Amino acid sequence: MAGPPSRRGDLLPSDYRQFLAEVKARVASARAQAALAVSAAVLAAYWEIGRGILERESREGWGTKVVERLAADLRREFPEMKGLSLRNLRYMREFARAWPAASVGEMLQQPAARLPWGHHMLLLDKLSDRQERVWYASYAAEHGCSRKVLGVQIASDLHARHGAALSTFDRALAPPDSELVRDALKDPYNFEFLSLSADAKERDLEAALLNDVQSFLMEMGRGFALVGRQFPLRVRDEEGGEESEFFLDLLFYNYLLRRFVVIDLKIEDFKPEFAGKMNFYLAAVDELERQPGDGATIGLVLCPGRNRTVTQWALRGVDAPVAVARYTTAGITLTETTPAELRPALPELPELASELAGIAEAAAVVYDDLEPG
Repeated sequence: MAGPPSRRGDLLPSDYRQFLAEVKARVASARAQAALAVSAAVLAAYWEIGRGILERESREGWGTKVVERLAADLRREFPEMKGLSLRNLRYMREFARAWPAASVGEMLQQPAARLPWGHHMLLLDKLSDRQERVWYASYAAEHGCSRKVLGVQIASDLHARHGAALSTFDRALAPPDSELVRDALKDPYNFEFLSLSADAKERDLEAALLNDVQSFLMEMGRGFALVGRQFPLRVRDEEGGEESEFFLDLLFYNYLLRRFVVIDLKIEDFKPEFAGKMNFYLAAVDELERQPGDGATIGLVLCPGRNRTVTQWALRGVDAPVAVARYTTAGITLTETTPAELRPALPELPELASELAGIAEAAAVVYDDLEPG
């Protein structure tokens, strides 16, 4: 077995030339198939190159100098191509390490194989935990997330928030609907884009969300379509009395879940009566708006905070599919875990949102989908 390369870099491992030829052939093949476009062929080539480097580092003691030489030789062979830099070869090595498999065919069966290369660079840069990386790769592949959206979701810790809302779904809906509906919601929701005055009311919160409807819908998740704001429900009295009229803060339809979603916005922490009110709203929408083929309407109460025990007890008496989730404007959420003596020292939610809206916007995570050089 050949020893490790010289520290001076002027001596190369005995199998270096052979490996260089293999890499050239592999890159040329991927180039011919997809012109190094984002494709399974390119990912397969990158994974095999990365695995080859890993194996030789372990078996032959390859060091940085050898990989640097490999990058230089590849750039000379393919001068017009991007993605063959030393930096990208290191990404290939970590890519192979992050997605272990017995063969390239097995690797291509993983969710990661459905993502562009730029997404993989982002996953490698931002996540060290394998389970989280697999989850975000699966989520991005399933929802068709752009690199920018994936970066925002990672920065907002979507993995921890996904499916975390307190709800009645397990008993109000039969599986697999209960799992699908639960996974469509999160807790808390991240509304850092809000800009509210110190004396904001619930209508102001509603208006602020719809003033940036793109950000609102992105945070709500895939499949949500806005039906109406202050949506009217007119209920006739069967005994001939006057018609009663009620207004929903926001009414959505989720085309993936095939059901209406009623959102009740609150500027105060959760109270038990909110659950009863939502129970009525869902019954009314099911009677007045639900169409054949639609699933049961679900309700989401959005509050800045909630006491977990109080919320769970309040939901015990609700038979309809209702969820309670918090929202945060700058990573601060008032919950039952906040010491009571500290609560007066914290700024009010609308004031906090107003003061930090500019900071949140400036600090937004943005990733360009530029091809790596």
